Order: sequence, then C-alpha cells, then structure tokens
Amino acid sequence: MTDPVLLDRADLHASLADPALLSMTFLNEVAGRYPDAISFAPGRPTEETFDVADLHRYLDAYARYLAEHQGYDAARVRRELFQYGRTKGVVHELIAHQLDRDEGITVDPEAVVVTVGAQEALWLVLRALKAAERDVVLAVTPAYVGLTGAARLLDLPVRPVPEGPHGLRPEDLRTRIKEVRAAGERPRALYLVPDFSNPSGHSLDMATRHRLLEIAAEDDILLLEDNPYGYFTAAEGERPPTLKALDTEQRVVYLGSLAKTCFPGARVGFAVADQRIAGPDGGLLADELARAKSMVSVNTSPVSQALVGGLLLEHGGSLLRANERPIAVYRRNLDCLLKGLDRRFATVPGVSWNTPAGGFFVVVTVPFPVTDALLEAAAVRHGVLFTPMRHFGDDARSARQLRLSCSYLTTDQIELGLDRLAGLIAEHAGGAPDA
Repeated sequence: MTDPVLLDRADLHASLADPALLSMTFLNEVAGRYPDAISFAPGRPTEETFDVADLHRYLDAYARYLAEHQGYDAARVRRELFQYGRTKGVVHELIAHQLDRDEGITVDPEAVVVTVGAQEALWLVLRALKAAERDVVLAVTPAYVGLTGAARLLDLPVRPVPEGPHGLRPEDLRTRIKEVRAAGERPRALYLVPDFSNPSGHSLDMATRHRLLEIAAEDDILLLEDNPYGYFTAAEGERPPTLKALDTEQRVVYLGSLAKTCFPGARVGFAVADQRIAGPDGGLLADELARAKSMVSVNTSPVSQALVGGLLLEHGGSLLRANERPIAVYRRNLDCLLKGLDRRFATVPGVSWNTPAGGFFVVVTVPFPVTDALLEAAAVRHGVLFTPMRHFGDDARSARQLRLSCSYLTTDQIELGLDRLAGLIAEHAGGAPDA
C-alpha cells in the first residue's frame, strides 16, 4: 500500500492562506462552535418571518406566471424548473421590474445577470476588470471581507480608501486615485456599500453620492455599488436614491443581494452591468460577465430563481412590500441595541459606538485590543460572540473595535447578550490582561 499524496502548501495558490479567506471561514463557523453563546456575529436576516409553506407557494406562483403570462405549456414549465437554465438567469425581467418600482432604476433586463449570490456577481465583475498586472480595485475601508477575499483569489490588489468618522470623504478618494496612479497602477473601480455599510453601518449623504459620480467620470473609474441593506431604514421616511438611480453615464455596476430581502438559502444575487463594450462586436458588460459565469457556475439554480421570482410576484414585484415585516423587526432590534448600549456603557470610560440610521450593524469602540483570542474567551467565559473589526481593516482604530449585528436576534437575546458583553468589557477594561 502506497503512502497517501501530501501536497505542499507552497504549491497551492497563495490566496488560499490569505488572512481574508481565513477570516471569512472563521466568521462563518465561529457561531457553530459555541451554540450556547448569544451571537452578535452573523449578518443574517431574521428567521421570525420564515415559513416552509411559503416556499411551496412561491414555486407555484412562479409556475403559474410562466403558464399564464409567458404562455409556456406544461412541458416547457417543467423544463424551465428542472433543466439547466439561461446563463444570465430566468428572472431578469422580474428583477428589472423590481428595480424600477422600488429604486427608480430603469434598466434593460438584458443588463441583469442573475448570480449565485451577490458574491458571485462581485467575483465576476472583478474578474472582468482585471485586464493587466497594474490593475487594482479601490475599496472603502474597513471593507467587507468578501470583497478582499474575492480580489485576492484573482490576484487583484485592493487599495484602501479609509472612511472618515461619518463615512467616505470624496477628497480622500481623489487623493487615493492620484497616489495609485503615481505608483504606476491603474484603478479600475471603487467598491462601496453606500447604505448602512458592512461593517461600519455608515451611509452616504446626497452631496457625497453626487460627488462620487462626478469623480468616477473625471477619473474614469467605475463604482461597484453593493446594496444588501438599503431597505432597512431605522425610521419611516424617504430613502436616499442609490448611486445607480443617479447614474446617467453608466458609471455604476450595481450588485444586488436577495439574501437579506428574500432569504439566503436561495443563494440568488445579481449584477446590473449596463456598460457598453466598445468595438465592432459591441454588447454589454453583462454579456461578458455571463461568458465568465458559464465557466464558473454554468447557471444559477432555476428552482432558486423560481422561489425568489414567486416571492416578487406575490408582492406585486416589490421587495419593499415583501419586507414590511422584516423591516419592522430590524427597526425594533436596532432601537433595542442602541438603547441597551446607552444604558450599560454611557458612563464607561473608553467605550463608544456609532448610531447608524438603519441596517444590521453597530460598531463599538473599547479601551483594549479586540482579537480572535478575545472572541474565543468571550464565548467560553461570557457566552457572547461578536465580530472583531480587525477582520475588516488593519488600522489602529479597527484593532480596538467590535461589530455587533442585531438582525438575527430577539430583543430578549439582545438584552441578555449586552449583559454578557458588559461583563466582558468590565473584565478587560478593569485591567485584566488582554486575551
């Protein structure tokens, strides 16, 4: 019997050992290691509105739509659901209608590529933009670790644009673009989450949105707008328009996630890539993304698309209508979290936090380093989990910050979790050695 093959890590792609990929795995799995801990770590949608019966109803609604509105006979309906599907997706027209209704984004359905979650959409766009060794992507930092990891898998360097106290400052972007070009690199795009950003919770004001579009045109870059949380405002009132809704020059590639607004189990996202390709063949950037997708995932599950399509149909094509109950849950939870932090920590030296206008996340600053070792200790000794901000940025400020997500918990769990967090902070702020 021969010895098993042992592969040398040095012979594997270096990105597989990159901290960004390790962070994503760690953050996905840490809650499962400590099932009895109250977890503020995952940015998961609430499960209070999940019902297995809904899945059957959504599937039936989409099948009826194919028969009654698309004119499919029974055989073609079966084929649409059971067979391989169109690479760009089969619910692209429903998504385009939803964007027009909820966001004021008017787009040709052919510019929509339905993907296996927004993560695939992001990867496809980065793959398309990486044309030369000198190409880089800019990212508002602290940045979503999924962007950092996807870029490193593609050997695409990420150049950070640090957030200010209230989010991205346009002058910082201009400075960073100049620095990158002076170093001989070509910035292709800026990745950002303009509404209730992950991880910081920041949102951009209208002046900043308009200025970013101006800079994108002046400096010839694209804006990669990721918008998983835009519907989850903390209060009633008008939502600011997305960058894509303001985009008149096709400078914005819009990355949509249906994980938070429908349900993550479907694994459906999309990219709106309506940029035109120069040359005799022409076409859209969406067509180029579809070519790459055909070699990565072939197509997005038609059954998954049918489920989110049925949800849209049931709610008149509106994700805002579909999310009325979850929005109420997120408003309740964010209010509970912010008031709970104030009651426990308003007079504690060195402890502060931001106050997002919506979304899932609050960032807390503490007077001691927040490490993965501290997180493990928090789970074991105090029964509480959070996300160290150092997973999203390597600056000195992030090293003493933690992210709390309130979306997945009940108010009772939030209160108990904050009590446990208070015990941890008292232990370490009071002079105990750093974990």
